[in-house]
Amino acid sequence: MSASGVAVFDKTLQITNVWLDEIMEHQGPDRQRAWHILSAVLHTIRDRLPADLAAHLSAQLPLLVRGAYYDQYEPSKQPAQSRSLDAFLGQVKTELASTRPVDAKEAVQTVFQVLSHHLDPGEVRKIRESLPQDLRALWPDPTKRQ
Repeated sequence: MSASGVAVFDKTLQITNVWLDEIMEHQGPDRQRAWHILSAVLHTIRDRLPADLAAHLSAQLPLLVRGAYYDQYEPSKQPAQSRSLDAFLGQVKTELASTRPVDAKEAVQTVFQVLSHHLDPGEVRKIRESLPQDLRALWPDPTKRQ
C-alpha cells in the first residue's frame, strides 16, 4: 500500500528524496538545506532560459520539484538579461540567504551534477549550451557522464 494513497505522489516524493540525498552527499546532511539549494539553482537556471526551453526542462523534473521550479515564475520577464557567471551565482546566493551559509558555486555544481545524472543527456546538452560559457564550465558535459 502506498504511503499517501496516491501512487504519483509517492513516486515523486521517492524520486525527489533521491535527488536530495545526492545533494546532501556534497552539501551536508540537512534535507531542508538541500531542498533550498535545489530550488535556488533551478529558479536561477529557469530565469535565464527562454520560456520554451524552461518548459522542456520542467517536463523532466519530478512533479514535486517541478512545483518548486515554477514557484514565483514570471515568464514575461524571461530570459533574464544578465547572463554573467557572477550574476548567476549572486541570484543563487540571494535565494539562499535565509539558510546556513552555502558556497553558491559549489551549490550550483552540485545541482548541475544531479541534473546531469537524472535528466536526458540531450536535454541537458540543450540547456547547458544555452548558458554563457563561464557558467557552462561548471556543468559536467552530459556526453561524458558514466
